[in-house]
Amino acid sequence: MFESLNEKLDLAFKNLSGDGKLTEINIAQSIKEIRRALVGADVNYKIAKEFTDKVKEEALGTQNVLKAVKPGELMTKIVMDEMISLMGTQSVGINIKAKPGIILISGLQGSGKTTFTGKLAKYLKEKKNQKVLVSACDVYRPAAINQLTVLAEQVGVDIYKEEENKNPVSIAENAVVHAVKNNHSVVIIDTAGRLAVDEQMMNEISDIKNAINPTETLFVVDSMTGQDAVNTAHAFNERINFDGVVLTKLDGDTRGGAALSVKYTVGKPIKFISTGEKLDTLDVFHPERMAQRILGMGDIVSFVERAQEQFDEKEAKKLEKKIRKNKFDFNDFLGQLNQIRRMGDIKSLIGMIPGMSKMTKNLDIDDSAFGKVESIILSMTPEERQNPELLNMSRKKRIAKGCGRGIHEVNMFMKQFDQMRKMMHMMSKGKGMDQLMKGMPGMK
Repeated sequence: MFESLNEKLDLAFKNLSGDGKLTEINIAQSIKEIRRALVGADVNYKIAKEFTDKVKEEALGTQNVLKAVKPGELMTKIVMDEMISLMGTQSVGINIKAKPGIILISGLQGSGKTTFTGKLAKYLKEKKNQKVLVSACDVYRPAAINQLTVLAEQVGVDIYKEEENKNPVSIAENAVVHAVKNNHSVVIIDTAGRLAVDEQMMNEISDIKNAINPTETLFVVDSMTGQDAVNTAHAFNERINFDGVVLTKLDGDTRGGAALSVKYTVGKPIKFISTGEKLDTLDVFHPERMAQRILGMGDIVSFVERAQEQFDEKEAKKLEKKIRKNKFDFNDFLGQLNQIRRMGDIKSLIGMIPGMSKMTKNLDIDDSAFGKVESIILSMTPEERQNPELLNMSRKKRIAKGCGRGIHEVNMFMKQFDQMRKMMHMMSKGKGMDQLMKGMPGMK
């Protein structure tokens, strides 16, 4: 996420590292690099110039005050503060205070509206304790209704659909009536998109909004489209006056232009950010956390929040007892693996840890490695999973054949599991790091 922008900004700050303090000359040089980085990230030139003018003004105002702070660190802090201001200062919640709360989803085709509808339904059900109804009002895209039906089943919420009805306005109205009759607290209206903004599309989404009078209208935008996304958001806002923006596909080759520009351009807050296709990869947007991620500082708060969502205190205590007794088995390992998988893709998770995003930017971290490990464990008998010591060579060969892996892959996994098991046991006993490393001769 934002790797290119992060690299260019990092270079601008590093150019100040050899200087003893901020001066008009080195500030001007740094500002030029920052502006170039923003424009390269598809931030509108006018916004980039206004942003860097504010940074320059702030930097000149502090050059004789904070002499103890290194110039690069000081400039980083100034840029982060201005980024936070540009993106909205603080998070803004979603309005569902009605009976029912009605959320209208809008955006272009391919922006991820339907997937976001599923994610939002899951979020409202599990984190806000709402009884959610989703409504399929995209009557044009093939399989759109089927896609939302599958998502609703996965999330465990109700769906309202009229497969023979081609009038999205009446479907939306009927969905609200259905929600009232069946005591749903929130109804989410998924609408059709187009490949580009056109009059028919704008009339339709406007008619739906006027008919159902939503408590919240969200504009979903593909963040990979950069400045085009901001222009589209502006066009939609002029017509339907939406309440907030959702940035999707932030796990892709995101340049950063949409995240940095959309609040400034349309005057509406970013409310959610979405990464990947998994239904639990939806986060409330926090400007400060996003600024930290753009600047390569990680986002440890979001990381901890995701971990806490998957954390079961009772299970953790049971696991601790097993580790202390050196009884950690393959069933336990599989359970921990699934917890990590539910948190999101590994590279984005590592990127949330301060300092790690730069270390992993050139690494190809493949989540399918989880599948390989899982296939090995699932090829074991229940007895073998509970007792790793049973795995002799003949059993390993049978497991390798069962999961379609080479015997060397099975052996490598067994060795890594054994080392990890020993390390966890030693740490649970309070061994010092020196002793721990002596017990792990194969680890560097």
